[in-house]
Amino acid sequence: MGDGSPVVHGYPHLDTVRSAINALYRRISHEGMHAYATSLVPADAAFSDADDLHLGTQRVARAMVQHLRLPEARMIVGFRRMEHAAGVELAAGPEYFIELNDRFRTHRRDIGAALAHEVMHVLLHRLGLEFPGTRDNEILTDTAAAYLGAGWLLLDAFREDATSSQKLGYLTPEEFGYVLAKRALVFDEDPSPWFTSVQAYAAYTKGRELALRDGRQPPLREAGWAGRRRYAKDRRYAGEHPGAAADPALPYAFEGDGQELRVSFCCPTCHQRIRVPVRGRVRARCGLCRTVLECDT
Repeated sequence: MGDGSPVVHGYPHLDTVRSAINALYRRISHEGMHAYATSLVPADAAFSDADDLHLGTQRVARAMVQHLRLPEARMIVGFRRMEHAAGVELAAGPEYFIELNDRFRTHRRDIGAALAHEVMHVLLHRLGLEFPGTRDNEILTDTAAAYLGAGWLLLDAFREDATSSQKLGYLTPEEFGYVLAKRALVFDEDPSPWFTSVQAYAAYTKGRELALRDGRQPPLREAGWAGRRRYAKDRRYAGEHPGAAADPALPYAFEGDGQELRVSFCCPTCHQRIRVPVRGRVRARCGLCRTVLECDT
């Protein structure tokens, strides 16, 4: 939890974020992911100063549990002085103990955001899904919370002005925007009307630009003129120099020889690697998320 310290912007964790989206599809499956097609609604996380602190917190925690499809899990939430925003004790269940920073006693509007991250820890624990290392595992947790419909609250908790700032979670604001935009493209759901923070809306807009760019990379048919021209040059070179090392900076790679050339690239939805023959216009279907992709190879 940042409060007053400079907020990191941009996409320093983008590779891990994309790996996290891919891991979610692998673990939960295409059908399972669509069980989260509707986000947690703002009313379920609303918390006014007139609400009883503990009763209101338990109400929001129950809403989070229900949204994340953990009906048999019970969250017991308390408050104490601590360095971080919150923490959860991961045990066998069905009861899980969450501690929130004392700061939330007077910043109640962000309690839902803190709970979104901690309850997601419980879901990932039950799924047996984790990344090695604390940093990557926390990025996985933030990504999962955003992609499964509760993490828009984490982005909405971002506020920044000339003298102060606040951000919850490990992703940058733009990375949260990117994940939320990826989700919006899949489930046709626009979260932007829910943001109460002007800075959160701006970060979502920037993240959405990058998410849309994922779907406009060669060999996808929506690629722009410059990308198509570079792709044609690289395709010609790969055909004339079979076995040449691929440029890791490019979003595609060629395999095989000039007679049976194939191109591989990442699915713009789930980031699963896809391979298709180089034979002009082809339609590919991702075996993981089932997205149908129109390609010009």
